[in-house]
Amino acid sequence: MTNSILVLITGANGQLGQALQAEAAGFPSLTLISSARSEVDICDTASIGQAIQRYQPQVIINCAAYTAVDKAEAEPAQAYRINRDGVANLTAQAALHNIVLLHISTDYVFAGDQAHPYTELDTPAPKSVYGASKLAGEQALLQSGCKGAIIRTSWLYSEFGSNFVKTMLRLAQGGKPLKVVADQYGSPTYARDLAIAILQMAEATGQPLFSPPQLWHYANNGITSWYDFAGATFHTAGLECTVEPIQTSAYPTAASRPAFSALASGKIKLHFNTAVPAWRHSLKLALSRMLNQAAN
Repeated sequence: MTNSILVLITGANGQLGQALQAEAAGFPSLTLISSARSEVDICDTASIGQAIQRYQPQVIINCAAYTAVDKAEAEPAQAYRINRDGVANLTAQAALHNIVLLHISTDYVFAGDQAHPYTELDTPAPKSVYGASKLAGEQALLQSGCKGAIIRTSWLYSEFGSNFVKTMLRLAQGGKPLKVVADQYGSPTYARDLAIAILQMAEATGQPLFSPPQLWHYANNGITSWYDFAGATFHTAGLECTVEPIQTSAYPTAASRPAFSALASGKIKLHFNTAVPAWRHSLKLALSRMLNQAAN
């Protein structure tokens, strides 16, 4: 298609990258070019430049990130190298070649000390190295002068990659009671819903909304705890599994998590007419796909 918008996806082998590819057929105006780290390393400026010369994209969707939340506490240099410096490398090349950069960020940039969903106007205050490194990446894009957008999301899951829902389904097969944290609250987000929102943005990158770049939030509608999310997963999947609620203090981790990190998605819904399904609705759809996948 001669008028197709060429979109380069970095980190395409991850959960969101695979979700973007799964939803690509619904966007005939876009041509997606998927690249794994072995082909495009965002920490290597030459690697980025070569990919741009090869594919000539109008849009880059950056799904590449350091996401090992607890491990980041022990290796902050690596987290910042990917989540801050890698994004800075992308912004420099995007600005040079007039490319729109859509960058994915996280609810972990917030402290989690408020009781209502975070909007794009709320002040970040990360409590972990991971969250701080992702915030540094956001700042690199906002200060770069390139066209783009930062899309924050939360509690991502899907039939792809590793995630909470797949872990719960696997643990349920063991037949033992599970203990799940009940005092952390957020908005579970189906990666394919997020992918649709991002691809809608990619279609609209000719609009002035991307210059200068802005912050956007996308998470499925509704708020729950990890404990209730686990329970809903088992109930929807028709699995019998005893789940015991525990406090965060009973499950110590290297990195501190926000106690409340639900995101308000009103801005993206307003400007892009983006669907924001209820998390329970999307969980049902995701589990149906997972179970069909397992059966085939």
